[in-house]
Amino acid sequence: MSVTDQVCQILRSTLGLGARPLEQQTLLLGSLPELDSMAVVNLIVALEERFGFIVEDDEISAAHFATVGTLSSFVQGKLA
Repeated sequence: MSVTDQVCQILRSTLGLGARPLEQQTLLLGSLPELDSMAVVNLIVALEERFGFIVEDDEISAAHFATVGTLSSFVQGKLA
């Protein structure tokens, strides 16, 4: 399973999106009402647990949560 597929799976489970289609260009922050500030925290925790990395406070940026693609790229960068 690709990183993007895993990120989509985490987004669906964390935000309760069900089978909503998610693609690289799917807008997240500001476009999904489910993705509020508390959901961002829960999403970060879920990503940390799934991929085994730590997201430092100064690494958190709205740009990382703009789209599925930007979030996946952030995760891939953390894994590199």
